[in-house]
Amino acid sequence: MGISVGLVGLGSFGSAFAELFNAHPLVDRVALCDRVPERVAEFARRESFRKKLRPADTFATLDELLKTDIDAVVIITQHWLHAKQAVQALQAGKHVYSAVPLMCVPDGDEILEWCDKLIGAVQRTGLRYMYGETTCYRPQTMFCRRKAREGAFGHFVYAEGEYFHDVDHGLRQVRDNRMGTVAGREYAAELAARYGSRAAAGPMHYPTHSTAGPIWVTNAHMTKVCAWGQPARVHLDFYGKADFANETGFFLMSNGATCRIAEWREIGFPGREIFRLYGTHGTFEHDTWYDKKAGTKLSVEEMREPLPDDVLTSFAAVSGESKLYGGHGGSHAWLAHEFVDAVAHDRTPAVSAWDAVRFTAAGVMAHKSALKGGELLDVPDWGDAPG
Repeated sequence: MGISVGLVGLGSFGSAFAELFNAHPLVDRVALCDRVPERVAEFARRESFRKKLRPADTFATLDELLKTDIDAVVIITQHWLHAKQAVQALQAGKHVYSAVPLMCVPDGDEILEWCDKLIGAVQRTGLRYMYGETTCYRPQTMFCRRKAREGAFGHFVYAEGEYFHDVDHGLRQVRDNRMGTVAGREYAAELAARYGSRAAAGPMHYPTHSTAGPIWVTNAHMTKVCAWGQPARVHLDFYGKADFANETGFFLMSNGATCRIAEWREIGFPGREIFRLYGTHGTFEHDTWYDKKAGTKLSVEEMREPLPDDVLTSFAAVSGESKLYGGHGGSHAWLAHEFVDAVAHDRTPAVSAWDAVRFTAAGVMAHKSALKGGELLDVPDWGDAPG
């Protein structure tokens, strides 16, 4: 018997996942939810949705959807809503998949409070929560996780994670699209009321593409950080004069390794989302595995783990053979499968709430350190996921 899934948020990013969740062989019913009626109508008209979508299962608000008997919700809404909506859904008895970031607001303490609320909600309800961090299912990460389990790295010595994304490379368009929605206009008013002209956060408040690789592969977490920021000098129309456009943090990890994380939004370089790992016996850089003798360049097929055959066939039918893994390094298909499979088999998803808060808190504390001129700060931790 399959599960039922409500898709919440059908904008540009949510649309990239909708067909995958609908096509999964363990999903036998879907619901659609978006504040823009035409987005819901567009998917409801598709032939691929007619088998699993009931006429009554279309909604304009999350509140309406949560009153139904749907098993799980996939939240791909605006980033300032994710944690609040995830906790609301858990409290309503639904399993939750949430897009990243956990929450991105100017107040780092507020983000940490929601980290605590999320862990508490998962613990109280016993429901399944998965964090949709794309880095975790890039081929490089899959390969490094395998090598780490084998012990091939030896003792981890050092790690680097970085997300280079200059404002001119699409961030203005993303911001304009977000703030041009009904939810965006409401949020703009809230920001103005709460923060006035200081309504921006440093890039470390959205750190998960850079922190996830080192943390998830090593199965360790950040314990201390000192960080520095560079005020905006080029994109003053995007950032305030006192805001950091680039932030770099240096971390001590729970396994004794050190780690550098870079979140840069003013850089004359094509976008890059990558990590590197160095151990006493093995090292991984870009697409190459090194031991003490030589390096071995790897193909995507060698690094990526295969999806189950029935899932692969179902996804290929809606995406085509060449695009079945989706974007962000082919992570989309794996993210959708992992959540559905975890809910259907009543297990903790591989990327859990405990991973989500570790990825997030590291960045929050890095930003706090940068605001204090590089002061060494402790990074809070909520422990390991059950099991």
